[in-house]
Amino acid sequence: MNLIDGNQIASQVLDELKIRIDSLAGGKPCVVFIRIGDDPASVSYVKKKQKTAESIGIDAELKVFKESITEEELLQEIDSLNLNPMVHGILVQAPLPSHINDVRVFNHVSPAKDVDGFNAVNLGKLCQEQPNAFRSCTPAGILELIQRSNIETAGKRVVVLGRSLIVGKPTGLLLLNRAIPGNATVTFCHSRTHDLPAITREADILIAAIGKPQFVTAEMIKTGCAVIDVGINRIHDSSKKSGFRLVGDVDFDQVAPKTSHITPVPGGVGPMTVAMLMTNTLQAFEQLQKN
Repeated sequence: MNLIDGNQIASQVLDELKIRIDSLAGGKPCVVFIRIGDDPASVSYVKKKQKTAESIGIDAELKVFKESITEEELLQEIDSLNLNPMVHGILVQAPLPSHINDVRVFNHVSPAKDVDGFNAVNLGKLCQEQPNAFRSCTPAGILELIQRSNIETAGKRVVVLGRSLIVGKPTGLLLLNRAIPGNATVTFCHSRTHDLPAITREADILIAAIGKPQFVTAEMIKTGCAVIDVGINRIHDSSKKSGFRLVGDVDFDQVAPKTSHITPVPGGVGPMTVAMLMTNTLQAFEQLQKN
């Protein structure tokens, strides 16, 4: 079993980005984060993104709005950023309040500044395998982990647990694409899938992104499978000062001995999501400079 160290690989990606950013002529990339309300997880995550951006030379600005902001007011704020030539990337931190349509908001961000990769234009470009598409950060991070861990994908059977627009669907599309990594045979599974274990046991690579703690057990995978655990779940743990600990969608202790490669939680996919956001921000800067 090879443990995939997401922290180490993310550090490699960020070091490479810093070298490229330090050599830029004509300014620095700028990303603006929009946060609605004071959800502790969102506050922590955006702070991490800001700190990472600044550490590699990307200007990062945070705009915070009250949860009472209307959808139209939020769209007007996004319009202003879309038109600002000094802003190269825009990220609206999810989750959004229930009265705001997140798909409408994501689609309102200019495709040229959509560093989260959620705009329908970029998802469409991903389907068409256009090289200038912004790839959603977590799926892009998953592929980076796979590639840098020398996990073969061509001709392999990939099973994706989950069909969300943020992780499941784009991850499957990327692995289906005619690229490296890619050229895989991809199966999507979800809550309506029948006889799930029979399907997951066929996987050479299993991507778990369903948000159910320790759902994937050893009986659900074959020996030698590579497992990428995207889940981040809190479960009660009285031995911890906080009263909880973080686990993935995979029962790590059970599953790890059967795998060829596996990501831990935390310290696996999570750091890569932030690193790929920085990659997308540099890409946005470079593409906008050309126009």
